[in-house]
Amino acid sequence: MRFTLFLVSFLLISCGSVRVAYDYDSDSDFSSYKTYAFSKEQIENLEISDIDKKRILSSVENYLNSKGYNFSKNPDLIVSIDTKAKENVYINRYNNYDYMGWYYPYYGYGSTFKPYTKTVGLLYIDIVDSQTGKLIWQGSGSGSLSANKLTRDQLISNFVSRVMESYPPTDN
Repeated sequence: MRFTLFLVSFLLISCGSVRVAYDYDSDSDFSSYKTYAFSKEQIENLEISDIDKKRILSSVENYLNSKGYNFSKNPDLIVSIDTKAKENVYINRYNNYDYMGWYYPYYGYGSTFKPYTKTVGLLYIDIVDSQTGKLIWQGSGSGSLSANKLTRDQLISNFVSRVMESYPPTDN
């Protein structure tokens, strides 16, 4: 079995995309899996609102159902979800120019620095073989959950879809 570590980079949804990374066990036969369930304990321990939990679970469920998987009480796969948030601090620089005429146009030159923060959300989705307990696929995504044109439902659905789009691996 080969597992490689991967790094998560940041890109904002408001700029149009989520930055994603994934890895999988190349020895696993993904075509043999037909059913799934969520890790109840992991879901209960998520430190996000119940509304966002519901949005994430619904999005994962919709994605897996669209790929032909069925929810089951005796699943082939266990889906585990984790979230984190971090606050990034950015600084904008504004130049201050006091206009003094055509010959001395920039009297009183200086800069003002104004900090602002943006919260970046991280979503991790692990898929485990329920018989062996081994991790077979792992995906992660990062981005901001703020945009002017999309509802929160749409944002989370897009976020989950981008993370899950490489499941199941096609080059297996």
